[in-house]
Amino acid sequence: MNFEVATRGASAAAVELFVPELVREKIASRIFAKDHTIWGQEAEAESSIRLGWVDAARQSLELLPELSTLRTEHQGKGLSRIVLCGMGGSSLAPEVIAATAGVELVVLDSTYPSQVSAALSKDLGRTIVVVSSKSGSTVETDSQKRAFEDAFDCAGIDKTERIIIVTDPGSPMQKQATADGYRTFLSNPSVGGRFSALTAFGVVPSMLAGVYMKPILLDAIAAAEVLCRDEPGNPGLVLGVAMARSASSNGFKDKMGIVPVSNQIVGLGDWMEQLIAESMGKIGRGVLPIVLKSNSPELKTLADDFLTVGLVDKVSEVNFDVAVSGPLGSQLLLWEVATVVAAKLLGVNPFDQPDVESAKVASRAFLENKSANQSSLFTESGIEVFARNLDLGPSSTLREALRLFLDSADKDSYLAIHAYLDRNRDVAYEKLRVVIAGISARPTTFGWGPRFLHSTGQYHKGGPAQGVFLQLIGMEGEDIPVPGRDFGFAELMNSQAVGDANVLSSAGRPVLTLRFADKENALALIQKLIEAN
Repeated sequence: MNFEVATRGASAAAVELFVPELVREKIASRIFAKDHTIWGQEAEAESSIRLGWVDAARQSLELLPELSTLRTEHQGKGLSRIVLCGMGGSSLAPEVIAATAGVELVVLDSTYPSQVSAALSKDLGRTIVVVSSKSGSTVETDSQKRAFEDAFDCAGIDKTERIIIVTDPGSPMQKQATADGYRTFLSNPSVGGRFSALTAFGVVPSMLAGVYMKPILLDAIAAAEVLCRDEPGNPGLVLGVAMARSASSNGFKDKMGIVPVSNQIVGLGDWMEQLIAESMGKIGRGVLPIVLKSNSPELKTLADDFLTVGLVDKVSEVNFDVAVSGPLGSQLLLWEVATVVAAKLLGVNPFDQPDVESAKVASRAFLENKSANQSSLFTESGIEVFARNLDLGPSSTLREALRLFLDSADKDSYLAIHAYLDRNRDVAYEKLRVVIAGISARPTTFGWGPRFLHSTGQYHKGGPAQGVFLQLIGMEGEDIPVPGRDFGFAELMNSQAVGDANVLSSAGRPVLTLRFADKENALALIQKLIEAN
């Protein structure tokens, strides 16, 4: 076995107590036999069509010869830049796979105008665009696809030679791709988006970018031989129990800090965030994953409800509640198994995402009724301030607003920063997470909008009502129209922010929204006022 899970303290005690029952119930072998009854009667309709991921790696081996030939063709034509347009499960796994292999893959998972513009304007002459959407109707991905089609047309480039589609059979995108003459790779429809790392969604863009995928798939296939066993040492059972049953004084440790110690896998925590949060964050339950660095404030305070998970080279050399080691292919399948085991223990359906759709509906409603834009409470130093479920008024100050945001967190809370900004250019905003976590002494997340809506967004709305939210919206001077639509990328981004805030507000969550044009000055002022509190 080339992957390991080790536990200590409350996690080790939970493993000793709960794993034997999972072994008696034959949960591991039933998962790999695609037994859809594991998660209860209410989940059966969804789980019965969502277990194809357990043997996806073996099926994906069949894709490799065609993809190898296609990559060789691209190289012969000087087409060496691969752009991936996709959200959530369609982009997170390929990003990890390519980064770990040291291969360039441009991931466009945003509607932020400058980020879209950068992807469109660089080296179009040598660019292949992979457009990935399981549903075939994801608004961000459709908008990105339209923008690239227009760019290729304007440059006199045959777009049918440059755009490749990855989607499910029968989706609107497949039907349109057939009509437009695009090369299309179809994925297994019995695999949900966040479980699709080892399907065409993970394999196609990664291999076209230059990743040698066969060893990754073979590692996953080998891992399946271990993870399917009904044995106490099964790493999937051990990890699943540690995630869902590590005891705290008030129940279990429902915030999970992911600390990448090993440099063998790059960015795995971002993929894990979606898998764990979207699978378990519903009906008021769940585990909140937070990707940390080794010097993060949360690791110094170690709150009672906080579980630490180290991604390490050797599990025997570190001091975390849970330590996990192993190559990428093995870990992708390991975390998928552990997540559905944890979901069973929590009594939730790991394969649906009811609150993701609610934000999409609210965003569409805002786009269709543009006059419904909320007025700001006040503006200070060029920053517009909006508040939901926070006691602020027109006479309040920005400092008071930030103070109230911080004070809204109690001993069970987490704080979440939603940054609707350019994640390539505005990385300086990530330091606000460290500042807020240090001052509040509570776990704090940071997500780039709208990317996080397809990841931790489900947990924010469907998980425990513990979140306090800070939206940061950087306004661009000039919008980029979405071809064939009556809105632009900035307008779409703003509608997504408003829609999400409205749904959070309806669920009783406090939301402070700050909107600004001068991003550099806004960051400096926000940080200064937070630290002054």
